[in-house]
Amino acid sequence: MPEPDELIETRLRVLTWNVWWRFGPWESRQPAIAATLARIDADVIALQEVWGHAGGTGQAAVLADTLGFEHAYAEGFDTGEAMFGNAILSRWPIVATERRELPTTPETNEFRVALRADIDGPRGRFELYTTHLNWRFDQSHVRQLQVRALAEFVAETRGRTFPPIVCGDFNAEPTSDEIRMLTGRAAVPVPRLVFVDSWDAAGDGRGLTWSNANPFAARDLEPDRRIDYVFVGWPKARGAGHVVSACVEGIEPVDGVHPSDHYAVLAELRY
Repeated sequence: MPEPDELIETRLRVLTWNVWWRFGPWESRQPAIAATLARIDADVIALQEVWGHAGGTGQAAVLADTLGFEHAYAEGFDTGEAMFGNAILSRWPIVATERRELPTTPETNEFRVALRADIDGPRGRFELYTTHLNWRFDQSHVRQLQVRALAEFVAETRGRTFPPIVCGDFNAEPTSDEIRMLTGRAAVPVPRLVFVDSWDAAGDGRGLTWSNANPFAARDLEPDRRIDYVFVGWPKARGAGHVVSACVEGIEPVDGVHPSDHYAVLAELRY
């Protein structure tokens, strides 16, 4: 048996990635996404802008089948062509899920949702969340409402032995009020619920996930930013959930095709 204060040395590999729905050359991007996920070999994967079909097979199911993973999907809205939502893929059993709508306003209604999956991993159960917040630069006030609702959603679970993992495209830079609310640099939405930004803890460099080096992103003429995150609650006993590494992934094209307009973030946690 390990000593009570001996740090956990085994790892959990967590990936988050906005896979850009059916935008651009989406049919040729699909195998590039699948190949990139297979190469990275994360244990759990949080995806945003995932297409789906009501009652039919969607992107999350196809990717999960390719990887031999389980999956869960939460639709945000129906475009008429396909659903637009978030997904979680897991190498281990997903034993429960919940979809939660996030607040909006009549002027900024983007039908944002969060998805929670309870995952029965080999060293204990843990919760993974994925979400995607409003995108406009002038909608920090809406994202703050969404962050508050997200934190309240996470806080509903009691008695965790592993800290919650919250991933997603937050469409906000680390210095924004909405991100500072999560990391304790501003007043937190829920007392005692504070998250570690994995890139802050263990990343090297700027960690850009929206980069004009990506030709799909460059078309939007927006500045380079870090807007995609793996957040983890405060470490538990023996360092459970402590971030040991973080890197940007999904940078290189596959067979000449960039998989998405976003880059992904991979974090390794003690588990």
